[in-house]
Amino acid sequence: MRLALPFLLKIVCAVVLLLGAGQMALAQSFGDSTPQFHLPSIQPYAPPTIESPLSTIGGGQLSVSAHLTEESPALDRGLVWRIFKPEAGPDGRLPLVASAQGGTGVFDLEPGSYLVHASFGRAGATKRIRIGNGVVSESLVLEAGGLKLDAVLSGGVRIPPNRLRFSIYEASADAVGERALIVPDVSPNTVVRLNAGIYHVVSTYGSVNAVIRSDIRVEAGKLTEAMVEHKAAEVTMKLVRDTGGEAIADTSWSVLTESGDIVRESVGAFASMVLAEGNYAVVAKNRDRLYQREFTVEAGRNRDVEVLAAEAEN
Repeated sequence: MRLALPFLLKIVCAVVLLLGAGQMALAQSFGDSTPQFHLPSIQPYAPPTIESPLSTIGGGQLSVSAHLTEESPALDRGLVWRIFKPEAGPDGRLPLVASAQGGTGVFDLEPGSYLVHASFGRAGATKRIRIGNGVVSESLVLEAGGLKLDAVLSGGVRIPPNRLRFSIYEASADAVGERALIVPDVSPNTVVRLNAGIYHVVSTYGSVNAVIRSDIRVEAGKLTEAMVEHKAAEVTMKLVRDTGGEAIADTSWSVLTESGDIVRESVGAFASMVLAEGNYAVVAKNRDRLYQREFTVEAGRNRDVEVLAAEAEN
């Protein structure tokens, strides 16, 4: 027996009304305690992070490792890997494809040609590779070592680390006699990783003229420890009315070499500085009056220099 269409529509409407009424009754029975859910919005993408190893999506795979020498084992930390395309971009730079930090690295790359660069401190090596659809393993030999620097005064007296700094330059100078600075402001006993070769090292004690220059060779796979000797001392100057008296404030100081070149100027009751051994003259100015004294700096012998206000008054 077939039901008429209007009769079916009435049945459907009745069911809908019953369901709505049931939901309202259920909500009223629970009061306002129905839990509310707040779901976070979905981000269109997740920004990548640079971790070791870092990979890009592609069709081939590159596995890389680096060694200090041909015979040394692969480095397991301290490396920075960078993968570049070999053709420069519009800005004249090689586009960076991927990078990683740590030891060995694994990269998923699209087939093509790339430049692989491994840096270990200030040491580094670059190699051109080609990626297909398979796995490529490459090993780079850095030919690198370490350099640790320190300095003492004559007689083996240690210099306070906070008064001592090193700068490392290329050994050869350019056409105008300038050397390229490789690593500035190196603290004593810090290991600097460098490619094997000869380097020009400048050691500075204090901030005036106590400077020692030396050429040091770094050997691959080895730690080179170098100790230089400074022939200098710390000198403290003060202007006094009587020997052993109190320093006079508001005094301007000029320290000159034997040839008359000014090596340091300062203002204050005291003038304290590190000077290379040699003969000097100090000029103290106070209330438009000048006072002068000559003195000698002996290596490793710190001293006080008193300038009497009654001496050589102009």
